[in-house]
Amino acid sequence: MNNPFFKNHGPLKILDILKDQKLYEKINFKDDLVYDIGDLNSAKEGHLTFFHKKIYHSMASKTKATYCLTLKNLSSYLPDSCKVILVENVLLALSKITSKFYPDSINDDFDNSAKKIEDLKFENNINHGQNVLIGSNVIIGKNCSIGHNSIIEKNVNIGSNCSIGSNVIIRNSIIEDNVNVLDGCVIGKKGFGFFPNKDKNIRYPHIGIVIIGENSEIGCGSTIDRGSMSNTVIGKNTYLDNQIHVAHNNKIGNNCIIAGQVGFAGSSTLGDNVMIGGQAGISGHLKIGNNVQIGGGSGVIKDIPDNSKVMGYPSKDLRQFLKDNK
Repeated sequence: MNNPFFKNHGPLKILDILKDQKLYEKINFKDDLVYDIGDLNSAKEGHLTFFHKKIYHSMASKTKATYCLTLKNLSSYLPDSCKVILVENVLLALSKITSKFYPDSINDDFDNSAKKIEDLKFENNINHGQNVLIGSNVIIGKNCSIGHNSIIEKNVNIGSNCSIGSNVIIRNSIIEDNVNVLDGCVIGKKGFGFFPNKDKNIRYPHIGIVIIGENSEIGCGSTIDRGSMSNTVIGKNTYLDNQIHVAHNNKIGNNCIIAGQVGFAGSSTLGDNVMIGGQAGISGHLKIGNNVQIGGGSGVIKDIPDNSKVMGYPSKDLRQFLKDNK
């Protein structure tokens, strides 16, 4: 994938990858090189991808990847140009291979490259509070401010006219112009992705980043996880209230308004002009259309088409909900 922050240690030989992960099968892969790893949409020729859920069959049929980790019952959806690698656990195999391409993405400890902002030189003047630390590979635009006790850790681009509150931590993120990040937010840390194991749970690498579009606002105490195999994206002119959690790989559209304590599981996509009431929950791997309104306290567990209004748990058409709860 096109990641500006994590170093790709490829290309790697496909046979070495398979042997190292005990995935080798008697397939004529010769001594081909794999240049990168990515999801079904982003992977290109010479890349390795993965296909683990039938709901992604349409994307699988169009993938440009040369290799794909998948299950036997899903392999028929892949194009002839994509070489199938059958595994028992797609995500576990993917995790092990990703750690070879991007070993730096596994460790999310504190950034020991961070220095006091007073000891650094920036092209633009930055209005800042006390105890502000800045890590390596950080770019900050014009007319920005950073509050007390905030840490802009390594690998962050901040556009012009941005306001970063106090007690904020940001890393592995691109923040466009005119964005407000209010107090107490954590943006760009790794997501909650692991494989349960009785002896030791196995975390998988998060090689994506967070992208926050221009003119947006992130409310106090919110957390936005960086993507695992794709980026987590907040669209332009989208406002998040306080204490919102956005998990890895979510794509939130433009002009959305999301009230407090809403939680998003991973890998869902929201269209433009979506409004969500407080304390609603959005399950993972869903598609929420444009102009959708979701009532407060709702539980969304299936896709919602454009221009819908829903409420309740599980969420249903608003008129039906009101009728059922007279």
